[in-house]
Amino acid sequence: MAGTIYKKPILFAVVVTVGILIGTAVMMVFPMLTPQMHPKLQNLNPYTALQLAGRDVYQEEGCFYCHTQTVRPLKAEVMRYGEYSKAGEFAYDQPFLWGSKRTGPDIARVGGKYTDKWHYKHFNDPRKLFQGSNMPSYGWLADRQVDAKAAEARMNALGFPYTKEEMAALSDKTKLDALVAYMQSLGHAVPRKPRPPMIAKGDMNPLAGDMNAVAEGKKVYEMNCAACHGVDAKGDIGPDLTDKEWLYVVGPVGDDTLFFTIADGTKKDMEFEGRRAKGGMPSWGEFFGKKKIWSLVSYIRSMEEKE
Repeated sequence: MAGTIYKKPILFAVVVTVGILIGTAVMMVFPMLTPQMHPKLQNLNPYTALQLAGRDVYQEEGCFYCHTQTVRPLKAEVMRYGEYSKAGEFAYDQPFLWGSKRTGPDIARVGGKYTDKWHYKHFNDPRKLFQGSNMPSYGWLADRQVDAKAAEARMNALGFPYTKEEMAALSDKTKLDALVAYMQSLGHAVPRKPRPPMIAKGDMNPLAGDMNAVAEGKKVYEMNCAACHGVDAKGDIGPDLTDKEWLYVVGPVGDDTLFFTIADGTKKDMEFEGRRAKGGMPSWGEFFGKKKIWSLVSYIRSMEEKE
């Protein structure tokens, strides 16, 4: 009896096809409709109207051709870019902008790493911040207004309902404003893990007074720090390094505080010996290493002595 179906190839093909379709629906289609397959991180917030408009600009200008927005769980990538990407942080991304080519660095964790002023300067002239960068200038976006009506149509299509007040706020914003807002939103749902301290609190600079270290620190400064603090270190995007004010308080700080500030960067409301930072300086610890940071501290101290 059981062998009868094998003698009827058409019936056999139909039965097998139905069985496969049922199995596919149970194993693949149905799970995709369950909430567990669409996780959302606790800290994830929907894009604001301005951020979503900036995401549109990001797509219009083809930024995803050169930048990825996904950090793979590989040690080298995590060390360079930050915590690896989680499925739950892309719940509001339609479509995903993960990208596949890194002509430029991954930007999945760039939100909050730099100040708004840094981003405006970078988009206007990337080579002022990164020598040898082949990224084109996008300063002209500052002359293009956000099309609020087009933005609203896209938002409605994606299911992002905003109030009339939020949409009206777009009327005086440029595409560059929107793009900067989008940059600052990236990676906000994944808290940054603190790195182990590279030195102990109270450590003194072992290169203090070493003129070779001062010369080395000057090279490090010119290559990496001058774009934000100015060629003469008197401030630009970042604060003046030649005065007596450190983290918005007048008064000296220890070599260890300077080291930690350079190595760990600053985040909003981070405290250094009772001083509260405003944030916006990236961490340089992994990139520089201990010796270069101490050399940089020596160079900063040498400028301090000239005042």
